[in-house]
Amino acid sequence: MRNRILSLVVAIGALLISSLPARAQGCIMCYESAMASSKGVQDALRSGVLVLLIPVALLLIIMAGLVWRSGVAASARSAKHVPAD
Repeated sequence: MRNRILSLVVAIGALLISSLPARAQGCIMCYESAMASSKGVQDALRSGVLVLLIPVALLLIIMAGLVWRSGVAASARSAKHVPAD
């Protein structure tokens, strides 16, 4: 169990470190255009990003839950040594 947690922490750390170069991909023209806009447009852009992020995050959470549940069910089946029909 401890090795599993350690490998999960290492994998998450590797993903976070590998995403650092992606921050450099922000378009400076887009940024400057957004910052030159009025406060209302800036707020609308921030809200739009959140609105687009929520469905993706929900799908990710649902998929992770389904994968977790199927893994737990497979573990329970193998622990009981239930023969296949």
